[in-house]
Amino acid sequence: MGKPTGFLEYGRENPKKQPVEERIQHYREFEEGISNRRLRTQAARCMDCGVPFCNGGCPVQNLIPEFNEYLYQGLWRAAYGNLQSTNNFPEFTGRVCPAPCEAACCAGLVGDAVAIKLIEKSIIEQAFAEGWVKPNEQINPSGKKVAIIGSGPSGLAAAMQLNLAGHDVTVLEKNEVLGGLLALGIPDFKLEKRIIDRRIEILKQSGITFQTQAHVGGNIKVAELLKNFDYVCLCGGAETPRDLPFRNAAMAGVYPAMEFLTQQNRRVGNRPQVGPEISAQGKNVVVLGGGDTGADCVGTAIRQGALSVTQLEILPRPPLSNPWPQWPNVFRTASSHEEGCTRLFSINTKSFVGQTQVEGVICCEVEWKQDAAGKWNMTEKDKQFTLQAELVLLALGFTGPTKAGMLADLGVDLDERGNVKTHNYQTSLPQVFAAGDMATGQSLVVRAIRSGRDMAQAVDKAIKGHTNLH
Repeated sequence: MGKPTGFLEYGRENPKKQPVEERIQHYREFEEGISNRRLRTQAARCMDCGVPFCNGGCPVQNLIPEFNEYLYQGLWRAAYGNLQSTNNFPEFTGRVCPAPCEAACCAGLVGDAVAIKLIEKSIIEQAFAEGWVKPNEQINPSGKKVAIIGSGPSGLAAAMQLNLAGHDVTVLEKNEVLGGLLALGIPDFKLEKRIIDRRIEILKQSGITFQTQAHVGGNIKVAELLKNFDYVCLCGGAETPRDLPFRNAAMAGVYPAMEFLTQQNRRVGNRPQVGPEISAQGKNVVVLGGGDTGADCVGTAIRQGALSVTQLEILPRPPLSNPWPQWPNVFRTASSHEEGCTRLFSINTKSFVGQTQVEGVICCEVEWKQDAAGKWNMTEKDKQFTLQAELVLLALGFTGPTKAGMLADLGVDLDERGNVKTHNYQTSLPQVFAAGDMATGQSLVVRAIRSGRDMAQAVDKAIKGHTNLH
């Protein structure tokens, strides 16, 4: 423990952001770093708890007190070595993870949690700047060929781990750009795509083969895939968006959030567009869904020049605090909300106004009450109201992976939620494994990384009878 009284002496410092009026003019990242001296002070706030709840709160089980100690001592390379031993891509999680580790931090009991996410990002950026991030060292090849379908966080993590174990790894990506959700779903103002490209280049230098526009179940036949590879790993994500029962598919102006975000990411990357143009410029925008994807839509719509942006959430507004160590289901303000957005809670969407083009959203307030069994039930209030809207974005989550094409051709079993059914990451076909959102349902980037790592362990063990991966 570098400084036993650090959490009492020093306050938490968050990275500064560009002023709103400046950052909404571009799509680049806008958080500024802090000096190494001040980072050392932030690391000194770690209490090095006897039971480090932060480790348990982190899905990849980062060794957080240890890398805080290294950083406090000025041992940056040791801090990087510690961090990369559990997390393949801290440059991604340090930007887009909601930091459940900080929610579990014991310092939060007496003040603000340690700035773990900031420290994680700073360590990996220092490692890249110093040239410490190297390709995997080549070990004796196993002679086994593994295909990984999908280049999102779970697929990339699995590819890196299986390559480390000596297997011949090929990543197949149906789009023309690598990175999956990271590349096409997350806005550049949260994760610039140069960060992904930088990591992909390291993976290529490690000997991993990447193929783009390789759509398994489309231009690549499943039978051909199973013939050419010893093992296949399904990491395609959950891509079927949840819809509204009353939505008229022919009505213009109502789109799934991911179509809107993907199109803007393609614009920023000067890539070809898919589907009709979706723009918020000069429009009243309503975003249905109060999660991170909804917030990404808010920030993107504001940058496109929306006339107004309103975000609706069917659940009640969370409290400002709740008892530790429960997951803090508390009211959060994303950077996009700071940029100009009306947020309404306990609102149910009833229908849309308009014939061929959406003109408004008919809503009503709802009330949530807990019954004797502890179950929450929703009742609608009588009064309805209408919000003007020329663009409605559905950020309602996903119902599972796409069934047509690859999954149908493979014939793998699905679970009751429509995800790929697995046992220790193995599907109903012995040579086929699955990880990430395709197997678990939609979740966090950091959980996808952990899932990909764990699946790699299972595949390596199936090949060798044992595994040294962790």
